[in-house]
Amino acid sequence: MKKIIPVKRKLSRAVKTVFNKFQKSGFEIYLVGGAVRDILMKKKIHDCDFTTNAKPEEIQKLFPETFYDNIFGTVGIPLKKEIYEITTYRTEQGYTDRRHPNKIVWGNKLEEDLKRRDFTINTMVIGPRKDGKLELIDLFEGEKDLKKRLVRAVGNPKARFNEDSLRMMRAIRIASQLSFVIEEKTFKAIKENAEHILEISGERIRDELIRILKSDYPADGLMLLYNSGLLAQILPEVVKGKGVQQAGHHQDDVFTHNIKSLKFCKNPDPIIRLASLLHDVGKPVVAKKRNGKITFYNHEIIGASIARHIGKRLRFSKKDREKLVNLVRWHMFTVDEKITDSAVRRFIRRIGKENVNEMMDVRIADRLGGGCLNETSWRLRLLQKRILDVQKHIPAVEDLKISGHDVMKVLNLDPGPKVGQILNSLFEEISDNPTKNKKSYLLKRLKEFSQTTKRGTAIKVEE
Repeated sequence: MKKIIPVKRKLSRAVKTVFNKFQKSGFEIYLVGGAVRDILMKKKIHDCDFTTNAKPEEIQKLFPETFYDNIFGTVGIPLKKEIYEITTYRTEQGYTDRRHPNKIVWGNKLEEDLKRRDFTINTMVIGPRKDGKLELIDLFEGEKDLKKRLVRAVGNPKARFNEDSLRMMRAIRIASQLSFVIEEKTFKAIKENAEHILEISGERIRDELIRILKSDYPADGLMLLYNSGLLAQILPEVVKGKGVQQAGHHQDDVFTHNIKSLKFCKNPDPIIRLASLLHDVGKPVVAKKRNGKITFYNHEIIGASIARHIGKRLRFSKKDREKLVNLVRWHMFTVDEKITDSAVRRFIRRIGKENVNEMMDVRIADRLGGGCLNETSWRLRLLQKRILDVQKHIPAVEDLKISGHDVMKVLNLDPGPKVGQILNSLFEEISDNPTKNKKSYLLKRLKEFSQTTKRGTAIKVEE
């Protein structure tokens, strides 16, 4: 189906440049994928990808300042500080690894290229006509599905998912981002093939999971993952909370509570949202009944270990992994109006000054996910105020009145990690009592360290 469409918003000059160059050279050129959806849904246009009958070497002749280093026919064109990807029509054969085609053949017809794509709403293309007007080409009823807010696989859904198993997660992600429904046969095929997602690399799964977490309705996305069977494959630790009942004010099982906590997490950072989902992931492991009551002693410690394992499995960066583990490990912090300044300082040191607000976001999500009507309490507000007040007086290691040179001189040490550990140990002391930050006192402590070391006593270092 072809039709002329009015585009009220102007396309960027870069997009017009691409259209004009290809059209003047006699090649077909079309916007495809997410950009077309954005235009039809009257949203801001993101990620302009193109498809063409021009071969990669022909594209590079049109745009000399390009890069092309893959076998998939995609040429990157830098224009106006953005990279536009232009892919040659192609057909694909064989998918041994359920991710990449074994063979690619350049195509000459648009239909050949579109019928290999994942979902109907991604098969629509927009391109220039000879009269300068824009034309929508929709060969697989993508516009109809767009209006129905439906994610439908192109052709046989099982075949599409066997070609690329990551498409199953992509279906969930698109539905989450757009608040769409997954078409019945497509969803059934996901359920029947969910186990094949484990043939996809952790990095690819992580990327789709992050996009789901960043969507407007991440909890709905997680429930789609659960109902499809994908969650049991990629995050089995979360699913283990299903049916694990809780005590006290909790009305839901651990699984439902974690999903609700994700729902109520107001921080858009996907790592903070993931921490909200995983904060009680250790409970099913430590659950015990004592005197007729369910307990979850040390679940935050076990949960931190599980979070670390998940972070490694899904190839999160070290920085993101450590933040995730930190938030899960210390989410059970005490909220008490009698808490001392020293305890507040220890809390800040444990989680890091840069993570204080994120920890509060996780705690609030936990409260709301547990059924509390108010996102905070007077005690939590008091603690937040105390944290702000105490932070004003907490120095940094660099503020110590002695340096690493003093440590090496007094303890006769060579440069190395031990010097930093000792400085951190001294910093822990003086942050509890800043009045001790005097060179005379710290040198005295160093001499005591020297004596205890000679006796075989370990120097105290921070966790």
